Amino acid sequence: MRLIDGRAIAAAIAEEVTAAVADLTAAGTTPTLAVVVPTDDEATAWYVRSIERTAAKVGITCRVDKLDHPDGESITKHLNTLSADPTVHGIICQTPLPPGVTLDHVGAHIAPAKDIDGANPASLGRLAAGLPTYAPATAAAVLEILKREQVPLTGTRAAVVGRSTVVGKPAALLLLAENATVTICHSRTENLAAVCAEADVLIAAVGRTHLISTPHIRPGAIVIDVGTNPTADGGLAGDVDPDGAEAAGALTPVPGGVGPVTTMLLMGHTVRAATNMIN
Repeated sequence: MRLIDGRAIAAAIAEEVTAAVADLTAAGTTPTLAVVVPTDDEATAWYVRSIERTAAKVGITCRVDKLDHPDGESITKHLNTLSADPTVHGIICQTPLPPGVTLDHVGAHIAPAKDIDGANPASLGRLAAGLPTYAPATAAAVLEILKREQVPLTGTRAAVVGRSTVVGKPAALLLLAENATVTICHSRTENLAAVCAEADVLIAAVGRTHLISTPHIRPGAIVIDVGTNPTADGGLAGDVDPDGAEAAGALTPVPGGVGPVTTMLLMGHTVRAATNMIN
């Protein structure tokens, strides 16, 4: 079983993004990403710092807007302001959100042209309709890894374990757009292992530590592990048990697989949004 190096893929994307940023900057536009943070969650703070470091590395301006004592109204007002600001090209709203506030509600106030992480329900609708849009970066990272690993998708049987609007559903739509035959699995799927074991490409995005193991994996299958489950020692574990994935042809590790590609694609989406806004 071969481990797929997500950091190497992210580095290759970084070179492309850095060159595109340089071209835009030389033409008078510096791509700018706004990260709205309506929470004091420490894990979120760590992730935002990671985004800032990545943006600096490729030359993107990253502004972090920390909201004090936010509620639904103040968050949506701030997102509306950013959406109307011509100097901002990409917008992300971090979670968790305050009690009673949902991501689909606040996400609807991010202009689709700047919705680089697919938070606006309209973005998911456009994805389903096959129209130009920004898929959630984690789902886009799944497809980016498969393409850069030159995994054939046309006619391929793919199974996606998880049906969230952040990963599972958009990943399934992206696979479908590549002419894969897609099965979406979830908590009520009967004989989950048997369904997964039919797949040539298996996407684990359910958020349950080591749920996927030997019985779920077809020999030679490409397995993309999207899980980021905290462990007792402060580390991360995936949805796939690496000790039970020996039959796989290739597997993305956790950490070091999907995560680095996701962050870099946010940068790529920001560059694309900036390019579209000036054309």
